[in-house]
Amino acid sequence: MDFAKAIELLKEDNLSFIALPIFIIALIVELYYAKYKELDLYKSQDTWVSLGMLLITAVVEFIPKVVAFIAIYALHEISPLRDIVDRQIWAWGVLIVLDDFSYYWFHRLNHEVRLFWAGHVSHHSSQYMNFGTALRQGAGERIHKYLFWLWLPLLGFDPLMIFIAHSINLIFQFWVHTDLIYKLPRPVEFIFNTPSHHRVHHASNVRYLDCNHGGIFILWDRIFGTFSEEKIDEKPVYGLTKNLTSNNLINVATHEYRSIWKDIKKTNSWSDRLKYIFLAPGWSHDGPDLRARELRKNLIQSENAT
Repeated sequence: MDFAKAIELLKEDNLSFIALPIFIIALIVELYYAKYKELDLYKSQDTWVSLGMLLITAVVEFIPKVVAFIAIYALHEISPLRDIVDRQIWAWGVLIVLDDFSYYWFHRLNHEVRLFWAGHVSHHSSQYMNFGTALRQGAGERIHKYLFWLWLPLLGFDPLMIFIAHSINLIFQFWVHTDLIYKLPRPVEFIFNTPSHHRVHHASNVRYLDCNHGGIFILWDRIFGTFSEEKIDEKPVYGLTKNLTSNNLINVATHEYRSIWKDIKKTNSWSDRLKYIFLAPGWSHDGPDLRARELRKNLIQSENAT
């Protein structure tokens, strides 16, 4: 394998860097619009935490990203489809869909496996929905993230294509982090991830917990049973079920890892220890089951009973 060529290709993956100044400008515009309209959309300390997490994530991601690109390059080299799939228009279209399929499962498991949640939870720790929150990324999730994309080069997609498609997905998602747009036309709401769908995803309401994981397409959630509609009579409450009391960046980035360790030490059973790591957040060996699915099931049962 030609490592030098792989690294040279990686240097061409600069779409996110090009988009970053646009994101910052959009954040400033939204912030000043909110002030002008006297909307409670931003809090300065919260926004600074979001920008700080963006920097931490960029540092943490560097080595995993390089390793992943080299691995994807190597897998593409052995793909029997590498000479068939090129950068044709149809190939880009297929790749965008498959990339979002990978993103859906990566994102969903970040909510349903507690160890993964520990690396993702900081993105949900803001109690505001704005473009600043879009930049508040999870640092720990960068370590395992690219494992979900390793199958794509075997289908013949080259590594730069895959990374560009992934950047397109993330750029799309930036714009759904807003409280300023309620609903888009129904066909758009049915197929695509929208601000309404993503507000549900960031909500701590029991009805909305762990729903709407798609990046570009909401169809995955409709297909796999994780979709929830935003209800006009139930406004999303942003943040965590137990919100952080500190804006310290290290605490925001690592608090759930410490919570897992604390829970592990409470039991002598290796089975329970593994469950604290790999089951969804909320499971307990000596208390009520507070996992999102259980809470939602109890909510539905109570509503049906009345």
